[in-house]
Amino acid sequence: MVRDSNKLYVTVPSLFRCPISMDVMRSPVSLCTGVTYDRSSIQNWLDSGHNTCPATKQVLPSKDVIPNLTVHRLINLWLRSGDRSLASSSSPAASHSLSAVSIEDVRNLIRRMGNDNEDIAILLPKILEFASYSDENRRLVANFPGFDSEVVRIFSKNRSVIGILETAIRVLGLITRENEAEKRVRALIFDSTRDCLSSLVSILQNGAVSSKIETLRFLESLAGDVQSKRSIAETPDLLSVQLNLLRSESKINAELHDAVLSCLIALSATQSTKMQLIRVGLVRVLSDILQNPTCSKSRTEKCLKLLATVSTFAEGRSAISEEWQCVEAVVEKLVKVTNAAVEDAVAVLWNICCLSRNVKVQEEVAKGNGVTKILLVLQRDCEEHVKKMCRDLVKVLRAVWKVDLGSYETKTTHIKPC
Repeated sequence: MVRDSNKLYVTVPSLFRCPISMDVMRSPVSLCTGVTYDRSSIQNWLDSGHNTCPATKQVLPSKDVIPNLTVHRLINLWLRSGDRSLASSSSPAASHSLSAVSIEDVRNLIRRMGNDNEDIAILLPKILEFASYSDENRRLVANFPGFDSEVVRIFSKNRSVIGILETAIRVLGLITRENEAEKRVRALIFDSTRDCLSSLVSILQNGAVSSKIETLRFLESLAGDVQSKRSIAETPDLLSVQLNLLRSESKINAELHDAVLSCLIALSATQSTKMQLIRVGLVRVLSDILQNPTCSKSRTEKCLKLLATVSTFAEGRSAISEEWQCVEAVVEKLVKVTNAAVEDAVAVLWNICCLSRNVKVQEEVAKGNGVTKILLVLQRDCEEHVKKMCRDLVKVLRAVWKVDLGSYETKTTHIKPC
């Protein structure tokens, strides 16, 4: 950052730069990963034989590019609003030049946001770029009187303009790093007169992948107590949209996949939410993820956490019991995860085998060499209540296990991995 008395200097908005050339994009297009590039740069990349996204390094299932009209419009508005040197310069290096923005300039931009005649599409990207530049800038914006309420108001006024909503959620993600700003935003979001949560659903449905991840993390941060968890979960279509993300886009974006699972864990505190998750097909989705050989350890453990959560009530246990492949996957993961995840896996098996006494499930666990794996868990440095559940499982499964345990005591430590 360069200073002269009352000026802070910020770069061209990063949203407007091509990740390959680092120049302001003339024709922004998006890949299936959600990352936006200048058309000429990404086309040269693809034509040279690459089959990956340059920014994420992910293999592309499709090389099709889609014009990003929202970013294109924002760039044009931004150029026309005062940074004319970029538009008029013929040198590519001009896009790297610095544009001086004083603190007073930013204050004026924020004040103008309250004017219904102003175009938020022009003002908000400038404020976002300023706030992103440094912690000092972020704190100045976060603590500006009334700014948080103006940003939250955007979600009620611009529900159909996805580009503006995406910029607004990034602004909220920045300013809520300040504790006081977070408290104010939380109160504003949950104000019954504001229809903000539905706009967040719109981002999850229609936004870029990066915006969806930002939105999910913001929702997770909002879910601080039971009442807020319930309010978020009861937003129409929110849970079903998240399940759809797990079914589709998450296959090409692991970060999005993890963000959805973390958000669902944060929201699944109430009985009504658990019931709704079962109804929208959570167990089948988690089963598919656990069976995927490329599933990471973190995603596996989050899936087990969610299964343990929904297995605490009868409908959840019934849904898991009906998914034989899900039961098999839980047994298979039993000795391959951390102690915290082992507790969740054991809890799932205990709930459906011991609490529900489902004989068919007991047989399925036994077929999957479940008893041996449960005995191996007993040798780990687990909490006593986890070992107690394991002993209960062994006793219940004895009736369906084909090998006689004889006088075997479940507290033994001589069993070795097969």
